[in-house]
Amino acid sequence: MKFYLINGSNRKKYNTAKLLDAVAEGITDELEQQDKTAKVEIIDLYTYEYNGCKSCFHCKKKEGKYYGTCPIKDDLYELLPKLWGSDALIFASPIYFRDISGQMRCFLERLLFPNYVYGGESLSKPKHTAFIFNMNVSEEISNEKYSHIYNNIEDFLEYTFKIKPYTLKVYDTYQFKDYSFYQHNFDEKAKRKQLEEQFPNDLETAYDMGVQLVKDVINNK
Repeated sequence: MKFYLINGSNRKKYNTAKLLDAVAEGITDELEQQDKTAKVEIIDLYTYEYNGCKSCFHCKKKEGKYYGTCPIKDDLYELLPKLWGSDALIFASPIYFRDISGQMRCFLERLLFPNYVYGGESLSKPKHTAFIFNMNVSEEISNEKYSHIYNNIEDFLEYTFKIKPYTLKVYDTYQFKDYSFYQHNFDEKAKRKQLEEQFPNDLETAYDMGVQLVKDVINNK
């Protein structure tokens, strides 16, 4: 079994990374509980050099050398086949300008499009997926402004990998160690309260997500 966790944030020790660490902990604990072994790897996208899809359409060329794969020879060239062959993919991204991070967006183009078939069946084998959305706005604003983001990603993941993804939305995250250094209009006390009271619950939910993914993968074997 192979589980890959994809971090779409450059902040390797902050909220998005902590949420993925919790998922990884849930995966490893459940694997031990089930007496199973598996590859569990966290991939930090900001350490890779790559661009988004170039619309070359080699991945769609019938009987072509690169049909169903991506010909672009950058840092994703060898990584993508490993992910296509995995049992579960867990993505996590902060929300920037009402969307996932640019690194995650470009990555999803490269990961999903080669397996995406217009008007036909996806080329990918069934795969369990999950996506964590991490943001500094309230749940109310998220529901009002960001729902289309979640829906689009969930739809493409389900179409490509044939199984509905799990999702976790984490709101009002604490951004800085000291808010006094930055221009902002946030209520620092309210955000700290969210950090101390709600974020531990979010981490627990992420952990449970990891546990459930292992159970799903094993039950599908």
